[in-house]
Amino acid sequence: MHIEPGFIAPAKLVLANASAVGLLAAHLHGIFRAPALLLRALIAAAFFSLFMQSFHMPVGPSELHFVGGMAIYLTLGYLPTMFGFAAGLLLQGLLFEPGDLVHLAVNSLSLIVPLMAAHHSFGKRLTEGRRGLSWTEIVRLDAIFYAGVTAMVGFWLLAGEVETPFLAWTKFAVAYAPLVLIEPVVTMSAVRLLKRWQEHKLVDRCFNIRAVQLA
Repeated sequence: MHIEPGFIAPAKLVLANASAVGLLAAHLHGIFRAPALLLRALIAAAFFSLFMQSFHMPVGPSELHFVGGMAIYLTLGYLPTMFGFAAGLLLQGLLFEPGDLVHLAVNSLSLIVPLMAAHHSFGKRLTEGRRGLSWTEIVRLDAIFYAGVTAMVGFWLLAGEVETPFLAWTKFAVAYAPLVLIEPVVTMSAVRLLKRWQEHKLVDRCFNIRAVQLA
């Protein structure tokens, strides 16, 4: 989901930066409302950075990563995941890939917008315990999230200054398929593991796992 540097004109990067900052600023009141949410955002950033570094490879005009998005979302919550994505990308850029900082807002939006779609369509009921979590629900969330990620990559390529063949985007989308098949297993394993320890004070403070109910 990383767009390689040089694909997007500086003027469009300014718009992306303004959009990302505005979106995060609109949710700041929520993240600072409870100290636990800020702590969970830092944990989300750490796990996201770890997942990204565990597997990444260039695929055409973008880069393929293991994101672990729904595992982070279901165990830590919506706002911590949103801010964790942005902070994790910032951390990765500072520590590993300084060139990616140019597209920090672009890459953040490529994850945050699909996260919003997944949360407001089906995920909210799961993270608030109003619906039991099953394999079907996890696969549905993953489908929405990763369809959104690939669509956002396509959007940035269409808005880019470098002409990108449709085949290059298709190659990127197809390359995500194996990871999409693996992610539900990682997500369910993480949820079940943390559910065993949900009564522990530290787990209860650091994760949103008590609110998630297994079907």
